[in-house]
Amino acid sequence: MHALAKQLNDTIQDENPYVYSMLSDLGKQIYYPKEGILSQSAEAKQKANKFNATIGIALENNEPMHLQVIQDTLSSFAPKDIYNYAPPAGKPELRTAWRNKMLSENPSLKGKEFGNPIVTNALTHGLSITADLFVDEGDSIIIPDKNWENYKLTFGIRRKAEIISYPFYDKNEKFNAAGLRQAVLNQKHKGKAIVILNFPNNPTGYTPGIEEGKEILAALKDAAESGMNIVVITDDAYFGLFFEDSLQESLFGGLSQLHPRILPIKIDGATKEEYIWGFRVGFLTYASQSDKLLNALEQKTMGIIRATISSGPHPSQTFVLHALNSPEFHEQKQEKFVIMKRRANLVKEVLDDEKYNNVWEYYPFNSGYFMCLKLKTVDAESLRMHLLDYYGIGTIALGETDLRVAFSCIEEEDIEELFSLIYQSVKEVEQKTVNKVQM
Repeated sequence: MHALAKQLNDTIQDENPYVYSMLSDLGKQIYYPKEGILSQSAEAKQKANKFNATIGIALENNEPMHLQVIQDTLSSFAPKDIYNYAPPAGKPELRTAWRNKMLSENPSLKGKEFGNPIVTNALTHGLSITADLFVDEGDSIIIPDKNWENYKLTFGIRRKAEIISYPFYDKNEKFNAAGLRQAVLNQKHKGKAIVILNFPNNPTGYTPGIEEGKEILAALKDAAESGMNIVVITDDAYFGLFFEDSLQESLFGGLSQLHPRILPIKIDGATKEEYIWGFRVGFLTYASQSDKLLNALEQKTMGIIRATISSGPHPSQTFVLHALNSPEFHEQKQEKFVIMKRRANLVKEVLDDEKYNNVWEYYPFNSGYFMCLKLKTVDAESLRMHLLDYYGIGTIALGETDLRVAFSCIEEEDIEELFSLIYQSVKEVEQKTVNKVQM
C-alpha cells in the first residue's frame, strides 16, 4: 500500500473507526498524489507568478485559449438542448458528428468496422471505463517509462493491475517498438495484456513516424499470433497536434482488424483537441468486424456509465456539437494549431543553443503540449523547487532527471526567457551543491 494511502487510512481510523470499516479495498488503496503533477501544479498555482508551465492547457493573452465559435454560443440554445439529461451513451447527434470527424481525420479507418463513439466525461473517465470492463487484479498493463501518472491510479490502484514498463525511446531516439514487443511477450504466461499507446505522448510530446507505427502494429500482431489476447487502448488526448513529419492519425485505424485476438479501443475527446478542458467531453470507440459484438460492448459500457455518473453533462455536449457543425470551426481551429506549432518550433530553436549542452539535453518531441528536459548536473525536484521559490516559474519534475515543460501555456515571446531562467537556475542549484559539499 502506498504510504500516502496508509496515512489517510490511519487518520480515518483514529477519527472514526466505523467509517474506516466502511471503506472498500479500493477505498483503502486510493490516495491523492503529493509527489506528482497534480500537487506540483497546485504548488505552482500558489507560487508561479511569472510563468506557470505545469498544467496541460493552452493559454493565450493570459486566459485559456478558446474558439470564438464556442464562446459565442453559451446563451444561444433552446432549453431542450441544455437542461435535459443526455442519454448515457451521449447525445446521438454528437456521436454521429464525432464519428464523421474520426473518418475524415483517420484515412486508415476507411472500410473498417468500428462502433459509434460513446460520450464519456472526458478521457480519464474513458480510461476508467476500460479499466472496469477489462482489468482484473494481477492483469498486466503495458506502458512506456515515459507515461502519464494517472495510469497508475486508474489501472494500478483502482483495479490492482500489475504495471509493466519498457523504455519509451530506443538507442536511435525513436519509439521503442522492440521494447514494447518484448514487454508484451513477457506476459505470455498470463495469456492476456492491456497495452496503452499515448501519442502525442504526455510527458515527452513525441509521436512516432510512419515506419515506427508499422513496427508497433507488427509487434502487437506478433504477440497476438503467439496466442495472447490483447486489449490495446489508444489514448489520443492530444490528437491532431502533429507539428512535424510523424504519424498524422491514430494507430486505432491500423489496429482495427489487425488480428482477432486484438481488441482496439480509441479514447479521445474535444477536451484538448478543441481547447475546452473544463467542458469534460470525451469519447470511447471500439473496433470489431462484428456488429453484435460492438453492440454488446456498447451496452456494457452504458452499464458502467449508468452505475457511476449516470450520464455526461448535456450543455457541453451541445456546445461541442454546435462547434463541429459551424462553418468557422476548421478555420478557427487551424489558427490555434498554428500558434501551438510556432511555440513548439521556437522551443526547439531556443534549446538548440550550444550553451545549454553542458546542463541538459532534450528528449525528441514533435507534437502535443509538452517537452521534457533530461538534466545532466542537478536533480529535477531540486530544480523545480528552485524555479518556484526564486523565480515564480512552475514546471513538473518526473523522476531524478526529467523536467517537463508545457509550452502550450507559454506565450511565444516568453519562451526564450523561460529557458534562460531555467538554465540560470540549474547553475544556481549547482553552486548550492558545491557550497554544501565545501561546508
